Amino acid sequence: MENDNDHREALLKKNKVYYENCPGCKVDYRKDTQTGIPYKEFFFVWIVVLGTALPISSLFPFLYFMIRDFHIAKRVEDIGYYAGYVGSAYMFGRALTSYFWGVFADRYGRKPVIVFGTMIVLIFNTLFGLSTNFWMAISMRFLLGCLNGLLGPIKAYAIEVCRHEHQALALSLISTAWGVGLVIGPALGGFLAQPAEKYPNLFPQGSLFARFPYFLPCLCISAFAAVVLVVCCWLPETLHKHAGINEEAYGSDEKDIMQETDGIGSDSNESLFKNWPLMSSIIVYCVFSLHDMAYTEIFSLWAVSPRQYGGLSFTTENVGEILSVSGFGLLLFQLTIYPKVERILGHLTVSRISAVLAILLLSCYPSIAHLSGLSLTLLLNCASILKNVFSISLTSNVERKKNKKRVYEVISRSSIIVVMWKNMDGYIFLRLDKHVLSIITGLFILQNNAVSQHQRGAANGISMTGMSLFKAFGPAGGGALFSWGQSRRNASFLPGSEMVFFVLNIVEVVGLLMTFKPFLAIRQQHG
Repeated sequence: MENDNDHREALLKKNKVYYENCPGCKVDYRKDTQTGIPYKEFFFVWIVVLGTALPISSLFPFLYFMIRDFHIAKRVEDIGYYAGYVGSAYMFGRALTSYFWGVFADRYGRKPVIVFGTMIVLIFNTLFGLSTNFWMAISMRFLLGCLNGLLGPIKAYAIEVCRHEHQALALSLISTAWGVGLVIGPALGGFLAQPAEKYPNLFPQGSLFARFPYFLPCLCISAFAAVVLVVCCWLPETLHKHAGINEEAYGSDEKDIMQETDGIGSDSNESLFKNWPLMSSIIVYCVFSLHDMAYTEIFSLWAVSPRQYGGLSFTTENVGEILSVSGFGLLLFQLTIYPKVERILGHLTVSRISAVLAILLLSCYPSIAHLSGLSLTLLLNCASILKNVFSISLTSNVERKKNKKRVYEVISRSSIIVVMWKNMDGYIFLRLDKHVLSIITGLFILQNNAVSQHQRGAANGISMTGMSLFKAFGPAGGGALFSWGQSRRNASFLPGSEMVFFVLNIVEVVGLLMTFKPFLAIRQQHG
């Protein structure tokens, strides 16, 4: 009874009003009366993000073989060209509709977008596994990216469903789920593709999985999406649906924070497209995103292509193992080594050093193809881990400062976080105190400092659209580059895969040069 009275007194002090039929108010009331960690809601968020992350990278281990079996490529050298289009279709679809789904979630609620997006994964990922030709495969991947818009709303949902002191934990759960999905996805694709060839006792010739050799990994991911869809029935809606939302439903905390941080950044009337500190940081990140997606596509194609074409003649199982091991190594690196290195050197210095090391590493890749056996497996796994580590170091920088002050997350329209930014390998956020700025990302922090508080939502939309477009061009360009490289195996200058990795290094060098002045402009925060 005494605890209940304390809660009521606290609510009275905040002068909050809770509307009976408003789902957002019900969530706020629960947060104000229950101070513990919302384990159930966090579990919901975790499995939703995992279900979305799994299909993104699960196709790369078997994509080369899928395109080969479609018989659309007239030459073996052309397989990578068509594989690039299938790999980029998802990101291209997401780039076209990500802003629309964010607006829809602001207006009609987070839950409808999350439920619909999970249903889209269930339907179109299954149909992708049943694809019988190239055009069906590319259409299913495009529709999967276009209609699944839960990635943005789930970020806002994770913050809105918990108290301020638990919001950092909510973000870390999203990052962890995404990372786990990018590890398990390739493993499923590698081990479960072509089951009639790998496990003939379980999947005999003439069975459904022999007719559709790439259906099993897609079916397993879709089955998990079906479980997630059932769980979504218990998701509480967090969007407030009543008038007077700004002050009565949200209370004074967020209002004070917004007023406090509104002055950070540039002139509030400045056009975002004329804001060079913002646009330069977005362009730099897009260049590195283009490189990373092109590398992911090229690596998978190079690993499974025949030896006579400069490849490694790996199976889907081999590729799945390498991608999973490198993903697991990346998670360990982010949690242990990287925070210490970044604190010592700083985020821009780490980014530049990582770019230089990545260039040197990629230059060695063509020589790896001359190895075989255990030495090839060990060296390729180490190289793959290092490449992923350097890639994430270019864009994601962690500085965990021990701070006893309260952590605030600045809220923008309809409580979407304006200082949280998306990374391919996870999610990062920015902590703001009165005089303390704790950086969780490198290039994204520059974007936040470049604009005022009320412009950050629009800046985030520009960044997400540009990033998705470049990530869409990455696989298509990488596939075309790989096919071109294989067609010039007997050239005197940089034959075969040497030219492929040389062009990748050129893109990396361009991104590295862009991290220096005068291109990358850094606007100091005010305050």
